[in-house]
Amino acid sequence: MTESAILVEQLHKSFGPVEALRGIDLAVPRGTVLGVLGPNGAGKTTAVRILTTLLRPDRGRAVIEGLDVVRRAAEVRKIIGLAGQSAAIQDELTGRENLEFVGRLYHLPRDRCRRRAADLLARFELVDAGDRAAKTYSGGMARRLDLAASLVAEPAVLFLDEPTTGLDPRSRIGMWSLIRDLVAGGTTLLLTTQYLDEADELADQIVVIDHGRVIASGTSDQLKDQVGGDVLEFTVADPARRIRAAALVSALSDHDPQVDEASGLISLRIGRRGSDALVEAVRILDQEQIEVQGLATHRPSLDDVFMSLTGHSAEDLAEAR
Repeated sequence: MTESAILVEQLHKSFGPVEALRGIDLAVPRGTVLGVLGPNGAGKTTAVRILTTLLRPDRGRAVIEGLDVVRRAAEVRKIIGLAGQSAAIQDELTGRENLEFVGRLYHLPRDRCRRRAADLLARFELVDAGDRAAKTYSGGMARRLDLAASLVAEPAVLFLDEPTTGLDPRSRIGMWSLIRDLVAGGTTLLLTTQYLDEADELADQIVVIDHGRVIASGTSDQLKDQVGGDVLEFTVADPARRIRAAALVSALSDHDPQVDEASGLISLRIGRRGSDALVEAVRILDQEQIEVQGLATHRPSLDDVFMSLTGHSAEDLAEAR
C-alpha cells in the first residue's frame, strides 16, 4: 500500500469543446488535508466527481487507497465519503432516518445502522433534533447532518466540496472543529473551498487550480512566499509627499511600490526582511520628514496568493457564485 491515500496522474476531462481538466496531478498523504482552491470553472468539482466515481476521466489515472477509480469503482465507493456543495439529505426524513438510510445503502446491518446514527447524532450535536424532519433544520444543522451522513460507513478518505458555503461565521467555525477532529482520527481529506481562510486554517498542503491545470502547490507559507514575502505598508496623508515616500522605500526591495491615491496607502513587498526593512523605512522617511501612519509589516494572505496566481480575488469568486 502506498503512502498516498489519493494519487492523481495527468487527469483529463472534457465536456464537448470545454476542457475542464488538462492534466491534473495530485498526491495526498494518508491522514492529511489537501485544500484545493481555484476560481469558478477551474475544474475543482470535476476532479472531485472523478475521484468519487461519479464521472469517468478521458485520460489519466486516479487511485484511492491503491484502488483505481475506474476499474475498481465499486470498491472505491466502500471506502470514501462525500459531502457536496448542497446538502444531500432527504427533507421529509428525520435526521436519524437519514443516517440509517445511508447505512442501508452501504449494506450495513440494521443494528449497526442504528448505532452509527445514534453515535453521529451525538458527535454532531444533533441529538435533540434527531427525530425531527430534516426540512425543519437550519442551514448549519443541515450541513452538519450532511457531513454526518458522509461518515456513516467510516470512510478512510473523505471529499468535502465547499462544505461551508452559505454558513454563518459561527457555523463555519463549528464545522472547522469537526473537520479537525476527523483528521486527528486518521481520516484523509480533500477539501475544495472558496474561503481562503478555510484553507489556511485546515489544509496541510494547498493546490491552486485554474483553467483545468494545477498552477501552484505547497504549504500555505510556501505559497505566500511565492507572492514576494512580507509586505511593508504605511499611509501618507499628504498627497504631495506620496510619490517621494514611495521612491524612498523602493530602495528596500526589488519590487515596485504600490500607491493607492484614494487612501494614501503605500505597500511594498520586501521578501523575508521583516523588522530590518521596517527599521530602515522609519529611518529614511524620518530623514525626509515625511509624516506616515500605520507603518507596519505583515505576511501576505492567501487572498494575495489567489489574486497573484489567478487574476481573481476571493471576493470576485464569491460574488460570481
